[in-house]
Amino acid sequence: MIRSWNGFTPIIHPDAFISEFAYVVGNVEIDAGSSVWPGTVIRGDVGKIVIGKNTCIQDNSTVHSDGRGAVIGDNVVMGHRVLCHADRVGDNVVIGNGAVLNGGTTEVGEFSLIASGAVLRENAKVPPYTFMTGVPAEVKGVVSEEQMARFKLNAEHYVELGRQYKAEAVLNSPTEA
Repeated sequence: MIRSWNGFTPIIHPDAFISEFAYVVGNVEIDAGSSVWPGTVIRGDVGKIVIGKNTCIQDNSTVHSDGRGAVIGDNVVMGHRVLCHADRVGDNVVIGNGAVLNGGTTEVGEFSLIASGAVLRENAKVPPYTFMTGVPAEVKGVVSEEQMARFKLNAEHYVELGRQYKAEAVLNSPTEA
């Protein structure tokens, strides 16, 4: 569902795929090639949320702002069931399934990897090319060239998958065999 809130209607690029079972509300912008999958909530009711090009927000994730707004960069792959209250997620970041990015002024630098299940504390500042894991999340290393190449392939995969989903018709009832 895409709905207005308090005078703001989401602005969604025509090339973006938004699942019919996602909830996008308020002051939200979603750029070309991006995809928002079933069960995802993107709530621009307190602050503006901007999602860049070719970014994938996977099933059952939540993107919200603490009031300052949030910018999710280009080519970001946000896994399943991510809770993202970060103010900024740089380009080419991968956030693993079930990760939690708490609010404050949390920022994640470009080409960073936040592992599945990791929990970033409030006001975290993750430098570019950083691998974070754990509860609370700690730096575990630097993202390699090989990992960065996989990030690119993963983002490209979801752009294509979003295009395929967008091309398919939404059925109101199952067809008979």
